[in-house]
Amino acid sequence: MFKSKKDLVFIILAGIFITNAVTAELIGGKLIQIGPFVMSIGILPWPIVFITTDLINEYFGKKGVKKLSYITACLITYSFAILFLAISIPAAKGISPVNDEQFTAVFGQSMWIIVGSIIAFLVSQLIDVTVFSFFKKKTGDKMIWLRTTGSTVISQLFDSFIVLGIAFWLPGKINSETFISSALTGYTFKLGTAIALTPLIYLGHHLIKKYLAEENKL
Repeated sequence: MFKSKKDLVFIILAGIFITNAVTAELIGGKLIQIGPFVMSIGILPWPIVFITTDLINEYFGKKGVKKLSYITACLITYSFAILFLAISIPAAKGISPVNDEQFTAVFGQSMWIIVGSIIAFLVSQLIDVTVFSFFKKKTGDKMIWLRTTGSTVISQLFDSFIVLGIAFWLPGKINSETFISSALTGYTFKLGTAIALTPLIYLGHHLIKKYLAEENKL
Protein backbone atom coordinates (compact mmCIF):
# COMPACT_ATOMS: atom_id res chain seq x y z
CA MET A 1 0.00 0.00 0.00
CA PHE A 2 2.83 2.37 0.88
CA LYS A 3 6.03 2.50 -1.17
CA SER A 4 8.19 2.92 1.91
CA LYS A 5 8.12 3.28 5.66
CA LYS A 6 8.85 6.97 5.21
CA ASP A 7 5.56 7.36 3.33
CA LEU A 8 3.72 5.74 6.23
CA VAL A 9 5.44 8.02 8.72
CA PHE A 10 4.37 11.07 6.72
CA ILE A 11 0.75 9.87 6.49
CA ILE A 12 0.56 9.30 10.26
CA LEU A 13 2.17 12.64 11.14
CA ALA A 14 0.03 14.47 8.57
CA GLY A 15 -3.12 12.86 9.96
CA ILE A 16 -2.28 13.89 13.53
CA PHE A 17 -1.33 17.38 12.35
CA ILE A 18 -4.53 17.97 10.36
CA THR A 19 -6.85 16.51 13.00
CA ASN A 20 -5.48 18.70 15.78
CA ALA A 21 -5.25 21.83 13.64
CA VAL A 22 -8.87 21.54 12.43
CA THR A 23 -10.10 20.73 15.94
CA ALA A 24 -8.28 23.74 17.38
CA GLU A 25 -9.93 26.04 14.86
CA LEU A 26 -13.42 24.62 15.42
CA ILE A 27 -13.30 25.06 19.20
CA GLY A 28 -11.41 28.36 19.14
CA GLY A 29 -14.50 30.52 19.61
CA LYS A 30 -14.76 29.61 23.30
CA LEU A 31 -12.80 31.78 25.71
CA ILE A 32 -11.75 30.40 29.09
CA GLN A 33 -10.46 32.13 32.19
CA ILE A 34 -7.48 30.96 34.21
CA GLY A 35 -7.17 33.19 37.24
CA PRO A 36 -7.26 36.76 35.95
CA PHE A 37 -6.30 35.72 32.42
CA VAL A 38 -8.54 34.96 29.43
CA MET A 39 -7.55 32.77 26.48
CA SER A 40 -9.09 30.70 23.70
CA ILE A 41 -9.82 27.03 24.40
CA GLY A 42 -8.36 26.40 20.95
CA ILE A 43 -4.89 26.38 22.48
CA LEU A 44 -5.43 22.87 23.85
CA PRO A 45 -4.59 20.87 20.67
CA TRP A 46 -1.76 23.17 19.57
CA PRO A 47 1.08 21.48 21.46
CA ILE A 48 0.44 18.37 19.34
CA VAL A 49 0.51 20.54 16.22
CA PHE A 50 3.90 21.91 17.35
CA ILE A 51 5.34 18.43 17.77
CA THR A 52 4.09 17.08 14.45
CA THR A 53 5.15 20.26 12.62
CA ASP A 54 8.70 19.90 13.90
CA LEU A 55 8.89 16.17 13.16
CA ILE A 56 7.57 16.67 9.63
CA ASN A 57 10.05 19.49 9.10
CA GLU A 58 12.85 17.31 10.45
CA TYR A 59 12.24 14.40 8.08
CA PHE A 60 10.39 15.90 5.13
CA GLY A 61 11.77 19.41 5.01
CA LYS A 62 10.37 22.88 4.50
CA LYS A 63 8.38 21.96 1.38
CA GLY A 64 6.61 19.13 3.18
CA VAL A 65 5.38 21.39 5.98
CA LYS A 66 4.36 24.18 3.59
CA LYS A 67 2.30 21.86 1.40
CA LEU A 68 0.64 20.30 4.42
CA SER A 69 -0.11 23.73 5.88
CA TYR A 70 -1.82 24.88 2.68
CA ILE A 71 -3.84 21.66 2.53
CA THR A 72 -4.84 22.04 6.18
CA ALA A 73 -5.92 25.66 5.65
CA CYS A 74 -8.17 24.48 2.80
CA LEU A 75 -9.60 21.73 5.00
CA ILE A 76 -10.28 24.23 7.80
CA THR A 77 -12.12 26.43 5.30
CA TYR A 78 -14.06 23.40 4.08
CA SER A 79 -15.02 22.49 7.66
CA PHE A 80 -16.41 25.95 8.30
CA ALA A 81 -18.32 25.83 5.00
CA ILE A 82 -19.95 22.54 6.03
CA LEU A 83 -20.84 24.04 9.41
CA PHE A 84 -22.51 27.03 7.76
CA LEU A 85 -24.49 24.66 5.58
CA ALA A 86 -25.48 22.57 8.61
CA ILE A 87 -26.58 25.71 10.47
CA SER A 88 -28.78 26.81 7.56
CA ILE A 89 -30.70 23.51 7.57
CA PRO A 90 -33.47 23.57 10.23
CA ALA A 91 -33.46 20.92 12.95
CA ALA A 92 -36.40 18.50 13.14
CA LYS A 93 -38.66 20.08 15.75
CA GLY A 94 -39.53 17.80 18.63
CA ILE A 95 -37.20 15.09 17.35
CA SER A 96 -33.66 16.49 17.23
CA PRO A 97 -31.98 16.42 20.67
CA VAL A 98 -30.12 19.60 19.65
CA ASN A 99 -32.20 22.55 18.44
CA ASP A 100 -31.09 25.26 16.01
CA GLU A 101 -30.24 27.78 18.75
CA GLN A 102 -28.01 25.33 20.61
CA PHE A 103 -26.27 24.18 17.44
CA THR A 104 -25.66 27.75 16.29
CA ALA A 105 -24.40 28.79 19.73
CA VAL A 106 -21.72 26.09 19.60
CA PHE A 107 -20.73 26.05 15.93
CA GLY A 108 -21.89 29.43 14.63
CA GLN A 109 -18.56 31.21 14.82
CA SER A 110 -18.42 34.65 13.25
CA MET A 111 -16.67 35.36 9.98
CA TRP A 112 -14.08 37.34 11.96
CA ILE A 113 -13.11 34.24 13.93
CA ILE A 114 -12.87 32.13 10.79
CA VAL A 115 -10.76 34.65 8.89
CA GLY A 116 -8.55 35.30 11.93
CA SER A 117 -8.03 31.59 12.54
CA ILE A 118 -7.03 30.77 8.96
CA ILE A 119 -4.73 33.79 8.56
CA ALA A 120 -3.06 33.18 11.93
CA PHE A 121 -2.59 29.49 11.13
CA LEU A 122 -0.92 30.10 7.77
CA VAL A 123 1.28 32.97 8.95
CA SER A 124 2.48 31.11 12.05
CA GLN A 125 3.14 27.89 10.12
CA LEU A 126 5.16 29.63 7.40
CA ILE A 127 7.19 31.52 10.01
CA ASP A 128 7.71 28.34 12.02
CA VAL A 129 9.01 26.33 9.08
CA THR A 130 11.32 29.17 7.99
CA VAL A 131 12.87 29.64 11.44
CA PHE A 132 13.14 25.87 11.96
CA SER A 133 14.95 25.44 8.64
CA PHE A 134 17.30 28.32 9.46
CA PHE A 135 18.39 26.76 12.75
CA LYS A 136 18.68 23.31 11.21
CA LYS A 137 21.08 24.62 8.55
CA LYS A 138 23.18 26.16 11.31
CA THR A 139 23.18 23.17 13.68
CA GLY A 140 22.72 20.13 11.42
CA ASP A 141 21.43 17.13 13.37
CA LYS A 142 22.48 18.64 16.70
CA MET A 143 20.54 20.88 19.12
CA ILE A 144 17.06 19.73 18.17
CA TRP A 145 15.69 21.72 21.14
CA LEU A 146 17.00 24.97 19.66
CA ARG A 147 15.16 24.72 16.35
CA THR A 148 11.94 23.37 17.89
CA THR A 149 11.77 25.95 20.67
CA GLY A 150 13.18 28.79 18.58
CA SER A 151 10.63 28.33 15.82
CA THR A 152 7.78 28.17 18.37
CA VAL A 153 8.95 31.29 20.23
CA ILE A 154 8.67 33.40 17.09
CA SER A 155 5.77 31.81 15.20
CA GLN A 156 3.37 31.61 18.14
CA LEU A 157 3.92 35.24 19.05
CA PHE A 158 2.43 36.15 15.66
CA ASP A 159 -0.29 33.49 15.93
CA SER A 160 -1.50 34.60 19.36
CA PHE A 161 -1.88 38.25 18.40
CA ILE A 162 -3.24 37.72 14.89
CA VAL A 163 -6.07 35.34 15.77
CA LEU A 164 -7.32 37.34 18.77
CA GLY A 165 -6.76 40.64 16.98
CA ILE A 166 -8.84 39.73 13.95
CA ALA A 167 -11.42 37.55 15.69
CA PHE A 168 -12.15 39.57 18.83
CA TRP A 169 -10.35 42.94 18.96
CA LEU A 170 -11.12 44.36 15.49
CA PRO A 171 -14.88 43.65 15.71
CA GLY A 172 -14.93 45.23 19.18
CA LYS A 173 -15.70 42.09 21.18
CA ILE A 174 -12.82 42.75 23.58
CA ASN A 175 -10.96 45.93 24.50
CA SER A 176 -7.28 46.58 23.89
CA GLU A 177 -6.26 45.69 27.43
CA THR A 178 -8.02 42.33 27.31
CA PHE A 179 -6.65 41.69 23.80
CA ILE A 180 -3.03 42.22 24.82
CA SER A 181 -3.45 40.32 28.09
CA SER A 182 -5.21 37.37 26.42
CA ALA A 183 -2.70 37.19 23.57
CA LEU A 184 0.27 37.22 25.95
CA THR A 185 -1.39 34.65 28.20
CA GLY A 186 -2.12 32.32 25.29
CA TYR A 187 1.40 32.84 23.96
CA THR A 188 2.96 32.10 27.35
CA PHE A 189 0.86 28.95 27.72
CA LYS A 190 1.75 27.64 24.25
CA LEU A 191 5.41 28.49 24.68
CA GLY A 192 5.61 26.89 28.12
CA THR A 193 3.82 23.79 26.87
CA ALA A 194 6.10 23.54 23.83
CA ILE A 195 9.17 23.71 26.07
CA ALA A 196 7.71 21.12 28.45
CA LEU A 197 7.02 18.78 25.54
CA THR A 198 10.56 19.00 24.16
CA PRO A 199 11.37 15.49 25.48
CA LEU A 200 8.54 14.17 23.28
CA ILE A 201 10.23 15.73 20.25
CA TYR A 202 13.40 13.81 21.08
CA LEU A 203 11.39 10.65 21.67
CA GLY A 204 9.53 11.02 18.38
CA HIS A 205 12.78 11.77 16.57
CA HIS A 206 14.40 8.66 18.06
CA LEU A 207 11.48 6.36 17.24
CA ILE A 208 11.15 7.58 13.65
CA LYS A 209 14.89 7.41 13.06
CA LYS A 210 14.99 3.87 14.41
CA TYR A 211 11.94 2.85 12.37
CA LEU A 212 13.39 4.21 9.13
CA ALA A 213 16.81 2.73 9.86
CA GLU A 214 15.25 -0.76 9.97
CA GLU A 215 14.02 -0.26 6.40
CA ASN A 216 17.47 0.84 5.24
CA LYS A 217 18.96 -2.41 6.57
CA LEU A 218 16.69 -4.51 4.36
